Amino acid sequence: MFSPAQSKKFVEAWILHWPVRLSSSFSSDEYQYLHKSKTPTMHFQPSLPRLPIPELSKSCERYLTAQQPLRTEEEFSLLVKRVKDFELNAGIGLQKELKELDSKNKHTSYISAPWFEMYLKDRRPLPINYNPFLVFIDDPKIEYNDQLIRSSNLLISSLRFMRSLRNNYLEPEVYHLNAKKSDTEFFRTITRALPPSVSWYGAYLFKAFPLDMSQYKNLFNTSRIPDYGKDRIFHDPSAKHIMVMKNGNIYKLTVLDEEGQILDPIAIYSGLKLILDDQKKPAEFPVGVLTTEDRDIWAKARKHLESIGNAEVFKMIDSSIFNLIFDDEEPTKDYRTLVQRYLHSNGVTRWFDKSFSLIVGRDGTAGLNFEHSWGDGVAVLRYFTDIYNDSTKNPQIHPTSKCDLSSAENLVSNLMFNLDNTSNELIVNAKNKYSLICDSLGIELFEFLKFGRNLCKPHGISPDLIMQLAFQLAYYKMNNNFTSTYESCSTAAFKHGRTETMRPCTVETKKLCEAIVKEGSSNKADLLRMIKDCSVKHGQLIKEAAMGQGFDRHFFALNLLAQKTGRIPSIFSDPFYKQLNHYVMSTSTLSSNIVLLGAFGPVVPEGFGIGYSIWDERLGAIISYYKNKADGQRFISCLEEALFDLYVVLNYNK
Repeated sequence: MFSPAQSKKFVEAWILHWPVRLSSSFSSDEYQYLHKSKTPTMHFQPSLPRLPIPELSKSCERYLTAQQPLRTEEEFSLLVKRVKDFELNAGIGLQKELKELDSKNKHTSYISAPWFEMYLKDRRPLPINYNPFLVFIDDPKIEYNDQLIRSSNLLISSLRFMRSLRNNYLEPEVYHLNAKKSDTEFFRTITRALPPSVSWYGAYLFKAFPLDMSQYKNLFNTSRIPDYGKDRIFHDPSAKHIMVMKNGNIYKLTVLDEEGQILDPIAIYSGLKLILDDQKKPAEFPVGVLTTEDRDIWAKARKHLESIGNAEVFKMIDSSIFNLIFDDEEPTKDYRTLVQRYLHSNGVTRWFDKSFSLIVGRDGTAGLNFEHSWGDGVAVLRYFTDIYNDSTKNPQIHPTSKCDLSSAENLVSNLMFNLDNTSNELIVNAKNKYSLICDSLGIELFEFLKFGRNLCKPHGISPDLIMQLAFQLAYYKMNNNFTSTYESCSTAAFKHGRTETMRPCTVETKKLCEAIVKEGSSNKADLLRMIKDCSVKHGQLIKEAAMGQGFDRHFFALNLLAQKTGRIPSIFSDPFYKQLNHYVMSTSTLSSNIVLLGAFGPVVPEGFGIGYSIWDERLGAIISYYKNKADGQRFISCLEEALFDLYVVLNYNK
């Protein structure tokens, strides 16, 4: 038996070793996990089909189809000869080599490694160029839109999502072609009874398509590390803390116990309260702004910082579960200002290298800015959706919750950088440079209230086609020509699939745009028929892309192989190929009832980054551009004209 003095020392040591002891209610599965799916998270992963390598002849044909609306007859005739030469000569050897390489790596897809490499080798800064953002709608319960309460609930829901994922309890991601028939308990019973090696085929019989979930693990404890010439992805699932940023200062908050269980919600709430109430002055030299730099410049700066005693601080940042940011800007409901804050901000309270940052404003407005190399929108949107639903429907912290600051003091610590004159100068230079870049970026928000998807349905016309057609028509009205356009399409239906390019500028859209602009040349019936032709083509291209039958990723892989040998076929050195991959309009859609805003930057200096949404009775878009290179306001004006033109045609004979 211990003496009273020994007992006191034992208890003190125990408390010191275990920062917070979980009560039985908080150690229960109901608190620790978002849910416990009867079908294991990765049940379908072993049997997912592999991303196919398209036939060379088909890719050549699709390449020409994409080029045709952008070329004169003379240019296109020349292209046909070059492509035929490639198909019959150099392409044969490259295709064989790609297939051989693919057959040796059956655990993955042919595009996975080179696509990672493409991201990691790019030396451009991450913000604006790569990192997109999403903003949540407010919590429907007004009193929960408090910065501390909402941060706590989103953090706890995030941890519940993470633990569900890691314990194979998260519901598998499945695309249901007909949800009424397949998103059922009968479907789940049948498919989970099948061995993982064949479970995908069982789902396929229901016309349901399980999606690749290999990217999900990199949502948490992951950072992109800058290095000379090529960055690397760092992942350490053993870390039990998040990083928190406020006014350029960085904190470490422990959120899991030694067994990896989520701490008591009051402890997490209290830890965040301590950080939020900390009166530390804004960082004079915020290191986070260096993550806005050119990647080689940042790599050099980081190596210098490590050399003067900051290796442990970087380790804490890199391994942290994710980054939670208390944004201290004046609250606003002005969407343009919110886009600027979540897309780039001033860089002072950001760490763009983290897999994602959860940013919560003073009025509770919350959203994500995420690094793109590790994964794509499918994983991010699933996380985004699940934590919104959990934090609003099952909040762990309430307006009546009371903090226990004494219990949380040993959960929080400052992450302090040791800085010298060289590092201070690097930070000041980065801050000034970034300020100029952000000032040069224009943001336009657009909403069209005359129609949405409901007007398209009776005609059997794709609403996505209507938006893409409007972009083509707007650009044509502005410039009297057509340009290379990118629409993102996920290939997550395949093992380690990433994305494929869908090219909305087609011969069909070109003909329609020309017919609309030349007033009187076509009647409404003819224009409606042409829109339907565009929709058919659009649907075909989307289906091909989603099924891994686009040409862009295929040509990308073939080109990489050619570069390694030093014998680059003329098709890839051709200016027409480079022009086709110079995306003046880069587009992506995200229509979700819980997304308030979502967008990204332009991918070329004179280009437009277009994030758009489609609702039943309205359409919307956020357009980013560089003010000295492109005219965003004129584009918006032309876009409104274009949608009105289409509205008139869709209402024909209604």
